[in-house]
Parts: sequence; C-alpha cells; structure tokens
Amino acid sequence: MPGVTADPVRVSTHVDAPAEVVYDLVSDVTGQHRFTEECQRSQWVHPATGPEVGAVFRGSNRNGPFRWATTSEVVSAEPGRRFRYVVRSLGAPIAEWEYLIEPGERGCEVAETVFDRRGAFMRYVVAPLATGVWDRSAHNRRNMERTLEKLRKVAEQRA
Repeated sequence: MPGVTADPVRVSTHVDAPAEVVYDLVSDVTGQHRFTEECQRSQWVHPATGPEVGAVFRGSNRNGPFRWATTSEVVSAEPGRRFRYVVRSLGAPIAEWEYLIEPGERGCEVAETVFDRRGAFMRYVVAPLATGVWDRSAHNRRNMERTLEKLRKVAEQRA
C-alpha cells in the first residue's frame, strides 16, 4: 500500500533540562498523556508500580472518534538514558517505542523512535479500521514532533 512502511520513525529535539528530568517524564506512563497525542490514559498493571524491565501497563488511546486499548511491557529502563517498551494489541506485538536521552553540557538530546511490528493483516486491515489511520508512519511522525515539543516545554518548566 503506498505511503505505508515498516521502517522505524525517529524524531529528536534538544531539551534544556537534565536527562534525569526527561527520563522521569517519559518513563512515568501514568503521566504521558500530558504530552502525547493519542494516549489518553495509562496505568501500571499490578504488581508493577513503575518503570522497570518486565513491568506491564495498559493504555487507552484516541484518534478523533476512534478509541482503542493496548498493553505494553517495558523492555529497557535505564534512568537518564533510555526507556523502551513493546506494545501489544489483541495479544500481538504491534510496535516498540523508545526514548533515547543523550546528556550534554546544556540539557540533553531526546530521540523518540517507533518500530512498527504489525503483520500485514493488522497493518492494512485491522489497524486502519480501528484507529482511522491509513499511513501510520506519517501519522506517527507528526504526532511525535508534537509530543517532543510538549515534552520539551514540560521538562524545561520542571528544570
């Protein structure tokens, strides 16, 4: 299908805040809705209470009138450096999201990357009907640019 790709999408920005502040924001899944575009709410699944490898959380997402839920598992949690999780829907992996944080002399560089893990049927049939998004890569890029701008503002206010 034209315009649809499984290549990773990566967006980055500079943040005038310590890497630890940025990490705390991106790894606090219960507060991500403050700066993400589609995530409306997330909560840790018992017994998880925070970002550590193996912790599971559920997310409620929205794109206009479309709403869907996902379950994610943290696969990397390196304070001040990296937060990564695998997203599942209907039991199948659909994406991996990663935040890489590179500390610098003044603040840090933050890169947000999404890896599309959907199979063809999920990518071309199920997901577009469930989310209203036909070109997920382009949609994610736009949302990630907005997300990082909001994240930057929130982090800089906290710093």
